Amino acid sequence: MKVLEVRSVSKSYSQHKALDDVSLSVPEGQIFGLLGPNGAGKTSLIRIINQITMPDRGDVLFNGDSLCSNHIKAIGYLPEERGLYKKMKVGEQALYLAQLKGLSTIEAKTALKEWFQKFDIIPWWKKTVEDLSKGMAQKVQFITTVLHRPKLLIFDEPFSGFDPINANIIKDELIKLKEQGTSIIFSTHRMESVEELCDHIALIDKSKKILDGPVQQIKENHKQQIYAVDFSTSNLDFLNVLPESFNLINKNNHQADIQILDQTPASDLIRFLLDKSDIRAFEEKIPTINEIFIRTVQENKS
Repeated sequence: MKVLEVRSVSKSYSQHKALDDVSLSVPEGQIFGLLGPNGAGKTSLIRIINQITMPDRGDVLFNGDSLCSNHIKAIGYLPEERGLYKKMKVGEQALYLAQLKGLSTIEAKTALKEWFQKFDIIPWWKKTVEDLSKGMAQKVQFITTVLHRPKLLIFDEPFSGFDPINANIIKDELIKLKEQGTSIIFSTHRMESVEELCDHIALIDKSKKILDGPVQQIKENHKQQIYAVDFSTSNLDFLNVLPESFNLINKNNHQADIQILDQTPASDLIRFLLDKSDIRAFEEKIPTINEIFIRTVQENKS
Protein backbone atom coordinates (compact mmCIF):
# COMPACT_ATOMS: atom_id res chain seq x y z
CA MET A 1 0.00 0.00 0.00
CA LYS A 2 1.32 3.44 -1.00
CA VAL A 3 0.36 6.31 1.30
CA LEU A 4 1.60 8.86 -1.23
CA GLU A 5 2.15 8.73 -4.99
CA VAL A 6 3.76 11.49 -7.02
CA ARG A 7 3.08 11.03 -10.73
CA SER A 8 5.06 12.91 -13.39
CA VAL A 9 5.13 16.16 -11.41
CA SER A 10 6.77 19.22 -12.95
CA LYS A 11 7.10 22.71 -11.47
CA SER A 12 8.76 25.87 -12.77
CA TYR A 13 9.35 29.28 -11.24
CA SER A 14 9.89 31.91 -13.93
CA GLN A 15 12.81 30.54 -15.99
CA HIS A 16 13.86 27.97 -13.35
CA LYS A 17 12.60 24.38 -13.59
CA ALA A 18 12.36 23.12 -9.99
CA LEU A 19 10.91 19.67 -10.79
CA ASP A 20 10.99 17.85 -14.11
CA ASP A 21 8.66 14.86 -14.52
CA VAL A 22 9.28 13.47 -11.02
CA SER A 23 7.48 10.28 -9.96
CA LEU A 24 7.86 8.40 -6.69
CA SER A 25 5.85 6.36 -4.19
CA VAL A 26 6.03 6.42 -0.40
CA PRO A 27 5.22 3.00 1.10
CA GLU A 28 2.88 2.89 4.08
CA GLY A 29 4.54 2.56 7.49
CA GLN A 30 8.08 3.24 6.25
CA ILE A 31 10.64 6.02 6.59
CA PHE A 32 11.31 7.46 3.14
CA GLY A 33 14.48 9.49 2.62
CA LEU A 34 14.12 12.37 0.17
CA LEU A 35 17.69 13.28 -0.77
CA GLY A 36 19.46 15.70 -3.05
CA PRO A 37 21.98 18.55 -3.20
CA ASN A 38 20.90 22.08 -2.33
CA GLY A 39 18.60 23.46 -5.02
CA ALA A 40 17.82 20.02 -6.45
CA GLY A 41 14.04 20.36 -6.04
CA LYS A 42 13.34 18.62 -2.71
CA THR A 43 11.75 21.65 -1.06
CA SER A 44 9.58 22.33 -4.11
CA LEU A 45 8.26 18.76 -3.93
CA ILE A 46 7.61 19.01 -0.20
CA ARG A 47 5.71 22.28 -0.73
CA ILE A 48 3.53 20.58 -3.36
CA ILE A 49 2.77 17.64 -1.05
CA ASN A 50 1.78 20.12 1.66
CA GLN A 51 -0.39 22.03 -0.86
CA ILE A 52 1.57 25.23 -0.23
CA THR A 53 1.99 25.40 -4.00
CA MET A 54 0.56 23.42 -6.91
CA PRO A 55 2.36 21.49 -9.65
CA ASP A 56 2.32 22.79 -13.21
CA ARG A 57 1.82 19.24 -14.45
CA GLY A 58 1.32 15.84 -12.91
CA ASP A 59 -0.70 14.43 -10.03
CA VAL A 60 -0.25 13.66 -6.35
CA LEU A 61 -2.33 10.91 -4.72
CA PHE A 62 -2.84 10.48 -0.98
CA ASN A 63 -4.17 7.05 0.00
CA GLY A 64 -5.16 6.53 -3.61
CA ASP A 65 -7.19 9.75 -3.90
CA SER A 66 -6.17 13.00 -5.58
CA LEU A 67 -4.53 15.25 -3.02
CA CYS A 68 -6.99 17.90 -1.77
CA SER A 69 -7.59 20.26 1.14
CA ASN A 70 -9.32 17.48 3.11
CA HIS A 71 -5.95 15.75 3.44
CA ILE A 72 -4.19 18.66 5.17
CA LYS A 73 -5.05 17.40 8.67
CA ALA A 74 -3.73 13.93 7.81
CA ILE A 75 -0.24 15.34 7.12
CA GLY A 76 2.19 16.74 9.67
CA TYR A 77 5.00 18.97 8.44
CA LEU A 78 8.11 20.17 10.29
CA PRO A 79 9.93 22.60 7.98
CA GLU A 80 13.64 23.34 8.17
CA GLU A 81 12.84 26.98 8.91
CA ARG A 82 11.00 26.69 12.21
CA GLY A 83 8.26 29.14 13.13
CA LEU A 84 6.72 29.74 16.57
CA TYR A 85 5.22 32.97 17.90
CA LYS A 86 7.94 34.29 20.19
CA LYS A 87 5.69 36.29 22.52
CA MET A 88 3.19 33.50 23.15
CA LYS A 89 3.48 31.08 26.03
CA VAL A 90 4.57 27.60 25.03
CA GLY A 91 1.47 25.84 26.37
CA GLU A 92 -0.95 28.30 24.79
CA GLN A 93 0.76 28.03 21.42
CA ALA A 94 0.95 24.24 21.49
CA LEU A 95 -2.75 24.13 22.38
CA TYR A 96 -3.62 26.54 19.58
CA LEU A 97 -1.66 24.57 16.96
CA ALA A 98 -3.22 21.30 18.11
CA GLN A 99 -6.72 22.75 17.71
CA LEU A 100 -5.84 23.95 14.21
CA LYS A 101 -5.18 20.28 13.39
CA GLY A 102 -8.68 19.31 14.54
CA LEU A 103 -8.17 18.25 18.16
CA SER A 104 -10.68 19.37 20.77
CA THR A 105 -9.39 21.32 23.78
CA ILE A 106 -9.64 18.25 26.01
CA GLU A 107 -7.93 15.98 23.43
CA ALA A 108 -5.18 18.54 22.88
CA LYS A 109 -4.49 19.07 26.59
CA THR A 110 -4.37 15.32 27.24
CA ALA A 111 -2.02 14.64 24.32
CA LEU A 112 0.21 17.63 25.12
CA LYS A 113 0.54 16.58 28.77
CA GLU A 114 1.61 13.12 27.63
CA TRP A 115 4.26 14.50 25.25
CA PHE A 116 5.52 17.16 27.68
CA GLN A 117 5.96 14.47 30.34
CA LYS A 118 7.71 12.16 27.86
CA PHE A 119 10.20 14.91 26.96
CA ASP A 120 10.45 16.08 30.61
CA ILE A 121 9.47 19.65 29.70
CA ILE A 122 6.40 20.29 31.89
CA PRO A 123 8.08 23.42 33.38
CA TRP A 124 8.20 24.95 29.89
CA TRP A 125 4.39 25.22 29.65
CA LYS A 126 4.23 28.77 31.04
CA LYS A 127 7.45 30.04 29.47
CA THR A 128 7.31 32.28 26.42
CA VAL A 129 8.89 30.92 23.24
CA GLU A 130 11.53 33.66 23.24
CA ASP A 131 12.80 32.26 26.57
CA LEU A 132 13.61 28.91 24.93
CA SER A 133 16.87 27.94 23.26
CA LYS A 134 16.74 26.87 19.61
CA GLY A 135 16.86 23.20 20.59
CA MET A 136 14.11 23.66 23.20
CA ALA A 137 11.86 25.43 20.67
CA GLN A 138 12.44 22.63 18.17
CA LYS A 139 11.31 20.05 20.71
CA VAL A 140 8.06 21.97 21.11
CA GLN A 141 7.57 22.21 17.36
CA PHE A 142 8.27 18.50 16.95
CA ILE A 143 5.51 17.80 19.47
CA THR A 144 3.02 20.07 17.68
CA THR A 145 3.86 18.35 14.38
CA VAL A 146 3.14 14.80 15.57
CA LEU A 147 0.48 15.53 18.20
CA HIS A 148 -2.60 14.88 16.04
CA ARG A 149 -1.20 11.50 14.90
CA PRO A 150 -1.17 12.24 11.16
CA LYS A 151 -0.96 9.38 8.68
CA LEU A 152 2.00 11.04 6.94
CA LEU A 153 4.77 13.06 8.57
CA ILE A 154 7.24 15.21 6.63
CA PHE A 155 10.46 16.30 8.34
CA ASP A 156 12.89 18.70 6.67
CA GLU A 157 16.28 18.51 8.47
CA PRO A 158 14.62 17.42 11.76
CA PHE A 159 17.91 17.19 13.70
CA SER A 160 19.05 20.73 12.90
CA GLY A 161 19.86 22.56 16.14
CA PHE A 162 19.76 19.45 18.34
CA ASP A 163 22.70 18.23 20.40
CA PRO A 164 23.54 14.50 20.03
CA ILE A 165 21.47 13.48 23.07
CA ASN A 166 18.31 15.24 21.90
CA ALA A 167 18.90 14.12 18.30
CA ASN A 168 18.84 10.53 19.55
CA ILE A 169 15.62 11.20 21.46
CA ILE A 170 13.99 12.44 18.24
CA LYS A 171 15.36 9.43 16.31
CA ASP A 172 13.81 7.08 18.86
CA GLU A 173 10.46 8.84 18.52
CA LEU A 174 10.59 8.60 14.71
CA ILE A 175 11.17 4.85 14.98
CA LYS A 176 8.25 4.50 17.43
CA LEU A 177 5.98 6.47 15.09
CA LYS A 178 6.96 4.20 12.22
CA GLU A 179 6.25 1.12 14.34
CA GLN A 180 2.79 2.55 15.03
CA GLY A 181 2.12 2.64 11.29
CA THR A 182 2.95 6.27 10.48
CA SER A 183 4.61 6.94 7.13
CA ILE A 184 7.49 9.43 7.27
CA ILE A 185 9.22 11.49 4.60
CA PHE A 186 12.63 12.46 5.87
CA SER A 187 14.66 15.11 4.03
CA THR A 188 18.21 15.64 5.25
CA HIS A 189 21.85 16.09 4.30
CA ARG A 190 22.95 13.88 7.21
CA MET A 191 23.65 10.62 5.42
CA GLU A 192 24.46 8.76 8.63
CA SER A 193 20.85 9.40 9.74
CA VAL A 194 19.56 8.14 6.38
CA GLU A 195 21.65 4.99 6.80
CA GLU A 196 20.28 4.48 10.29
CA LEU A 197 16.61 5.30 9.78
CA CYS A 198 15.42 5.04 6.18
CA ASP A 199 13.81 2.00 4.55
CA HIS A 200 13.51 3.60 1.12
CA ILE A 201 15.15 6.59 -0.57
CA ALA A 202 14.79 8.77 -3.65
CA LEU A 203 17.54 11.07 -4.90
CA ILE A 204 16.65 14.25 -6.80
CA ASP A 205 19.30 16.20 -8.69
CA LYS A 206 18.90 19.04 -11.19
CA SER A 207 15.10 18.80 -10.81
CA LYS A 208 14.98 15.11 -11.86
CA LYS A 209 14.75 11.90 -9.85
CA ILE A 210 17.95 9.96 -10.57
CA LEU A 211 17.74 7.18 -7.98
CA ASP A 212 14.87 5.45 -6.18
CA GLY A 213 14.35 2.22 -4.25
CA PRO A 214 14.68 0.29 -0.98
CA VAL A 215 17.92 1.20 0.81
CA GLN A 216 19.28 -2.35 1.00
CA GLN A 217 18.54 -2.99 -2.67
CA ILE A 218 20.27 0.24 -3.71
CA LYS A 219 23.33 -0.63 -1.65
CA GLU A 220 23.38 -4.10 -3.19
CA ASN A 221 23.08 -2.66 -6.71
CA HIS A 222 25.97 -0.25 -6.13
CA LYS A 223 28.50 -2.78 -4.88
CA GLN A 224 31.74 -2.62 -6.87
CA GLN A 225 33.20 -6.02 -6.01
CA ILE A 226 35.72 -4.48 -3.63
CA TYR A 227 36.95 -6.70 -0.82
CA ALA A 228 38.64 -5.66 2.43
CA VAL A 229 41.36 -8.15 3.30
CA ASP A 230 43.24 -8.39 6.60
CA PHE A 231 46.54 -10.27 6.30
CA SER A 232 48.69 -11.86 8.99
CA THR A 233 51.74 -10.06 7.61
CA SER A 234 52.46 -6.36 7.13
CA ASN A 235 54.71 -7.04 4.13
CA LEU A 236 52.21 -6.72 1.26
CA ASP A 237 54.68 -6.22 -1.58
CA PHE A 238 53.22 -9.27 -3.33
CA LEU A 239 50.12 -7.19 -4.03
CA ASN A 240 52.08 -4.90 -6.34
CA VAL A 241 51.72 -7.48 -9.10
CA LEU A 242 48.22 -8.94 -9.43
CA PRO A 243 46.49 -10.99 -12.12
CA GLU A 244 44.60 -8.79 -14.62
CA SER A 245 41.24 -9.70 -13.06
CA PHE A 246 42.19 -7.96 -9.79
CA ASN A 247 42.98 -4.34 -8.97
CA LEU A 248 44.67 -3.05 -5.80
CA ILE A 249 42.69 -0.07 -4.52
CA ASN A 250 44.89 0.63 -1.51
CA LYS A 251 47.00 -1.08 1.12
CA ASN A 252 48.10 -0.08 4.59
CA ASN A 253 49.97 -2.14 7.15
CA HIS A 254 48.13 -5.51 7.38
CA GLN A 255 45.14 -4.46 5.30
CA ALA A 256 44.27 -3.96 1.66
CA ASP A 257 41.24 -3.25 -0.51
CA ILE A 258 41.15 -5.27 -3.73
CA GLN A 259 38.63 -5.04 -6.55
CA ILE A 260 37.55 -7.82 -8.89
CA LEU A 261 37.29 -6.30 -12.37
CA ASP A 262 35.25 -8.97 -14.14
CA GLN A 263 33.03 -11.94 -13.34
CA THR A 264 35.82 -13.84 -11.63
CA PRO A 265 34.43 -15.43 -8.44
CA ALA A 266 35.67 -14.12 -5.08
CA SER A 267 36.90 -17.63 -4.29
CA ASP A 268 39.58 -17.22 -6.99
CA LEU A 269 40.83 -14.07 -5.28
CA ILE A 270 40.93 -15.84 -1.92
CA ARG A 271 42.83 -18.76 -3.46
CA PHE A 272 45.39 -16.42 -5.03
CA LEU A 273 45.93 -14.50 -1.79
CA LEU A 274 46.25 -17.63 0.36
CA ASP A 275 49.14 -18.73 -1.84
CA LYS A 276 50.94 -15.55 -0.74
CA SER A 277 49.93 -15.06 2.90
CA ASP A 278 47.59 -16.14 5.67
CA ILE A 279 44.33 -14.19 5.75
CA ARG A 280 42.70 -13.12 9.00
CA ALA A 281 39.59 -11.56 7.46
CA PHE A 282 37.99 -11.23 4.03
CA GLU A 283 34.84 -9.15 3.58
CA GLU A 284 33.05 -7.46 0.70
CA LYS A 285 32.77 -3.69 1.14
CA ILE A 286 29.19 -2.46 0.96
CA PRO A 287 28.97 1.19 -0.13
CA THR A 288 27.45 3.67 2.30
CA ILE A 289 24.51 5.85 1.32
CA ASN A 290 26.89 8.82 1.45
CA GLU A 291 29.23 7.16 -1.07
CA ILE A 292 26.30 6.25 -3.33
CA PHE A 293 24.93 9.81 -3.08
CA ILE A 294 28.27 11.40 -4.08
CA ARG A 295 28.95 8.94 -6.90
CA THR A 296 25.43 9.19 -8.37
CA VAL A 297 25.39 13.02 -8.29
CA GLN A 298 28.87 13.17 -9.86
CA GLU A 299 27.83 10.76 -12.61
CA ASN A 300 24.77 12.93 -13.27
CA LYS A 301 27.05 15.91 -13.99
CA SER A 302 28.62 14.20 -17.00
